[in-house]
Order: sequence, then structure tokens, then C-alpha cells
Amino acid sequence: MTQRRGEKPTISIQEHMAIDVCPGPIQPIKQISDYFPRYPRGLPPTAPPALGRAGSLRSSASAGRSPEGPATPADNLRSDDDDLDRAFGASSASAFLPPSKKEEEPDVEGYDSDDSTTLGTLEFSLLYDQENNALHCTINKAKGLKPMDHNGLSDPYVKLHLLPGASKANKLRTKTLRNTLNPVWSETLTYYGITDEDMVRKTLRISVCDEDKFRHNEFIGETRIPLKKLKPNQTKNFYNCLEKQLPIDKTDDKSLEERGRIMISLKYSSQKCGLVVGIIRCAHLAAMDANGFSDPYVKTYLKPDENKKSKHKTAVKKKTLNPEFNEEFFYEIKYTELSKKTLEVTVWDYDIGKSNDFIGGVSLGINANGERLKHWFDCLKNKDKKIERWHTLTNELPGSGFND
Repeated sequence: MTQRRGEKPTISIQEHMAIDVCPGPIQPIKQISDYFPRYPRGLPPTAPPALGRAGSLRSSASAGRSPEGPATPADNLRSDDDDLDRAFGASSASAFLPPSKKEEEPDVEGYDSDDSTTLGTLEFSLLYDQENNALHCTINKAKGLKPMDHNGLSDPYVKLHLLPGASKANKLRTKTLRNTLNPVWSETLTYYGITDEDMVRKTLRISVCDEDKFRHNEFIGETRIPLKKLKPNQTKNFYNCLEKQLPIDKTDDKSLEERGRIMISLKYSSQKCGLVVGIIRCAHLAAMDANGFSDPYVKTYLKPDENKKSKHKTAVKKKTLNPEFNEEFFYEIKYTELSKKTLEVTVWDYDIGKSNDFIGGVSLGINANGERLKHWFDCLKNKDKKIERWHTLTNELPGSGFND
């Protein structure tokens, strides 16, 4: 490319980016790594020359140059750059890469975010109503929950389980509160059919979860309270830190054999000369349908029943494991004949278009034992007095009550 006199030379953008700002021949711009050289592992850097010896560096460099002619200004600038390179390179290497000490780095793989991140705290209270066989769980509020959503918040709710036991049958949960890390529920959840035996061997598991509409709900944290810590008819307050999810041991889970609980009332009416049987409610029934629920109803028989007229049936309660019936049935019978009779109560799951599923049953009478026998005797001893008791349903029941 020819250049006329008086015209300024044109420089392309590529050449401009490669030109050093210093006057003289075109030189590539040095990178920052040139001023901080890396040394091979195991080789200590050479002794750094001091910045004050730049003049000696320049003199030694000029001495080593061939004596063909005097040094040009460009040569002087280049030697200055070389001096600075040597000085900064050596000093920075000694400052940032000490030979006797290696820089420590955190173990990223072994780092667990939950070890240093709090899951939050939960405030709640528990009350065991011994007279009514009920456990009242009041969930007050939570503070500082771990964010689970992209907006830095969560949609928390609380669910309860009694352990050991089937989770579907005894699960209770609060409402969901949206977009908060400090939810206030002030909600009371109640377990019915809780006996003194349950208070000794069962544990209440309280879990806080984040609800997601388009995917599975996420676990935040939990706390567990052995029910033996509670005193009857005394409210106990808790303020617990949430913990990681713990495994559930099902090896010695005796309650898995249970099919639920039923509350029955018995009263012999001397005025009507008959037995009044009340089916009040059921709790923690076994789930028989694919949706995790059942459509339960209850049948009662007073046996032996020669005429087969003692069958009574409650209404069907849809999609529940804790139905309330509050229905009474009357059996006309003499008081002296009650000692020869057995009351069979069975719980069934109603299905359309196929045979109904047996959930569980219980027998009350002279041939029974434990609480079932005691309930029958209390009815015989106390005429005109309604006696209510909770009973455990089992999957084995003698007689023809299995045929619906």
C-alpha cells in the first residue's frame, strides 16, 4: 500500500488493538499473566531482584548487547520493559507463591448446605385428653424456614404422623400458607382413639413441607415427640428446631397389624327392655382404595342370631379414613339373655360394581377378653348408662361377619 506525502497513515482496528501505547516499533500488548509467571511444581522461584536494582539490570542488559552501534531509543524502551518484567515477575512470584506453604482450598464435595443452613424453628403445643381419648395438637407458627422456591420463599404446611403406624391412616395436615418463611397457622389437629398404651409406645412426627402445584411437595424439616413425655390433661408447649428427615424403622411395627379404631357405646335400656348400640366414629382406618382412602360403613350383629334379623348397617362415608357416624341401633332382648350373646361389629369399604372389602372387626361379649370383655361387663353392671369405649379393629373375626 503506497502512502502519499503529507497523509496520515491509516491503521486497521486489528492493528490498533495490537499496538503498544509506547512509541517505537509495533509490539503486542502484554497479558497480565506475563507479569505473574507460573513456576513448575517443586521448583522454587529464583531470588527476586529488588526494584532498586533496575539500573543494574539495564546496565547488564546493555553490556550483553553487541557493540555494533549505539543504542536506539526503541532499544532503551525495550530494555526498560524487560527490566520491569524481571522485577515485577520475580517480586510477584515470591509474594504470591511462597515455596514453603501451599494454598488451602475448601472441600466442595464434602460440603453439605444443611450443615450450615438452618431449617427453621416450629412452635406448637400438645394436650392428651385422657377422658375422651384424644390428642390435641396445636400448630402455632414457624420462624426462619429454609427457602424452597425460586423467589426465595416457601409455601409451607405441617403434617402429622403417629409412629409406628401406617402413614395414610393417621396423617393430619394444616392448611398451606403462601409465600412466607414465617408462617402463622394457629390450627389445632386432633387424633381420636388414643389410649394410654399409645401414649407409652407411640411417637408424634411433625413435618414441615413446601407445597408445589406442578411437582412433588418438598420436605423442609421435622421434629419428633415421644408421647410418653406428656402428662394427661396438661398442655405442654414446644419450641423446637427442625431437623433433617430421619428414617422410619418398620421392623418392630406392631400397629401395622391393626386395621384402625372404632368407638362404640353400649347401654341397656330397662325402660325399653333392649340393648342400644351406638356406632360413634372410626379412626385411622386402613386404606382400601387406590386413592389412599376408603368409603367405610359399619355393620352390627347380635349373635347367636337364629332368625338372622339382628343385622344393622350405617350409612356410607365417602373418601375418608376417619369417619363420623353417630348412629344408634336397638336390639330388643331380655336383660338375662345378654350374658349369652356376642356383639359383632365389622367395618367395610363400599365398592361399586364389585364385592365390598373387609377392613376390620371386633367382638364384644362373654367370650371376649381385655377391654372388649370389660366393656361388656360394664354395660351389664350399669343399666340405663351409656358406656363408650375405643376398640382396636383386627383382620380376624370369628363367625360369618366376613360375608357381606
